[in-house]
Amino acid sequence: METIANKDKMKLNTIKRAGRSHFVDMGPIRLRQPFPTQHIEMIDPFVLLHHYGPYEISETNNPFDLGPHPHRGFEPITFLVQGEQLHRDSLGNESVVKAGDVQWTTAGRGIIHAEGPTNEFVQKGGTLEGIQLWLNLPAEKKMIQPNYQHAKSEDFNVVASEDAKVNVQVIAGAFKGKNGRIVTQTSVNAFMIDAKNGGEQFIQYSNLHQGLLYLLNGKVTVNHVEALELDKNQLMEFQQDGEGFSIKAEENSKLLFLSGKPIDEPVATYGPYVMNNQTELLEAMRDYQMGKMGFLPAN
Repeated sequence: METIANKDKMKLNTIKRAGRSHFVDMGPIRLRQPFPTQHIEMIDPFVLLHHYGPYEISETNNPFDLGPHPHRGFEPITFLVQGEQLHRDSLGNESVVKAGDVQWTTAGRGIIHAEGPTNEFVQKGGTLEGIQLWLNLPAEKKMIQPNYQHAKSEDFNVVASEDAKVNVQVIAGAFKGKNGRIVTQTSVNAFMIDAKNGGEQFIQYSNLHQGLLYLLNGKVTVNHVEALELDKNQLMEFQQDGEGFSIKAEENSKLLFLSGKPIDEPVATYGPYVMNNQTELLEAMRDYQMGKMGFLPAN
């Protein structure tokens, strides 16, 4: 099998650490936050990862309706796992994001956006679940023009394992000669992995990247030595000392793999802004208040 062959031929990345994805409360929203934590400030170039849901949405229960809010200096990204969301922004974009879709926003110098379950989804009811990721931008790109990309699930390239039990959806970057649909500002990979019980796959990526693996559901063994399992270890971070890692699903599982070349610059954050210093944060707040990031009315 491919995984076993690669295991013998290629050096596996050492597991740097594995940790739980603790729940945090953000107003009415309760979600998992694998980082930042008191132990992991960020995994450069990734600033924040939130796993929201699964929530049972209805007309009497809709906690994940985020009204207009600004961003500057990074890329807020949503991987929608279940449900349906409406995206609106100050660039004039409006799109319905469905299960399996990805919305990749480059905030750059500033954008205002809003997202939440569509009215139709709220009325009929259903399950909402997703990942929100904050990807840093280098100083030279923090003030570029903002941009929005919406890629549909069916448009992504998918790579199947030799045993046909693992599908790797290539969202950004490249895997086994297949490219992602998202145009990125920095060197980054983003793969959504669906693995059936017993499936094996070797994930190869550049050792110039920092890599992490996040388990959304199920149970997998990584590098034949350590397990990722819900409510135990859901996040695994790798050293930059090999050519990739192997997974074997112990049950049907879904995982998100991320890797990126570290930016290695000072990071200053405040609320929805990710900049390099406090002065730039103050400028971001001022520019938002002065309307320089555009305007987006509430629904």
